Amino acid sequence: MEKIPIIKMVNISKNFGAVKALQDVNFEVYPCEVVALVGDNGAGKSTLMKILAGVYPPSRGEIFIEGEKVNFTSPADAISRGIQMIYQDLAVADNIDVAGNIFLGRELEKKALGGFTKIIDKKRMEELAWEALERVKINIGSVREKVENLSGGQRQAVAIARAISAKAKIIIMDEPAAALGVKETHELLELIKDLKEKKIAVVYISHRLENIFEVSDRVIVLKGGKRIADRQTKDTTMEKIRQLIVEGV
Repeated sequence: MEKIPIIKMVNISKNFGAVKALQDVNFEVYPCEVVALVGDNGAGKSTLMKILAGVYPPSRGEIFIEGEKVNFTSPADAISRGIQMIYQDLAVADNIDVAGNIFLGRELEKKALGGFTKIIDKKRMEELAWEALERVKINIGSVREKVENLSGGQRQAVAIARAISAKAKIIIMDEPAAALGVKETHELLELIKDLKEKKIAVVYISHRLENIFEVSDRVIVLKGGKRIADRQTKDTTMEKIRQLIVEGV
């Protein structure tokens, strides 16, 4: 029986005025797979993923989630189908605590004053925040700690824990190691491996080929808004992928 991709994007094109950012790009991700998306600046990587995350509508093309055709009009549509995108700047709120960040925009409520009103259920949010953090295996002293006091690796863990707690089926990471040191990058790569074990697919955008080859199952190369290669990581080399990025062949 043929395996159905969790994500399938078919002939995706995106124009910004006269600029053709993407031209008939096909992209697929299978369950429990880590797919690296690589290419030079301006290749179209982030644009393609923002279309998948519901940030941009495609100018042309189709998107299928687990075999069902979808039409995303907003990020909320994509999130409702289990797609979470973690941006390079993480989009965490520094002045809010860890639990508040994990449930940002989907705060839990409970009844108060005999059921006549509702208030934020901070205790339940803290309990579930701990559970999410335990799943990403990152030690944070307290879920009441403000995010501004955390290290880069811990902030990354909070963003991933938020995605997991929202029942993500696929997590898109756009240059997640860009601002991390060596130790924190190692922790991030271990997190990605752990997500795969938890049956969560990952799309990993990065310029660091050594990191890509450590965690990915497949590498897709974009150049000039076109998909020019799709390679099983185990069947290629960093030198070949680097050549494809630079020369296109």
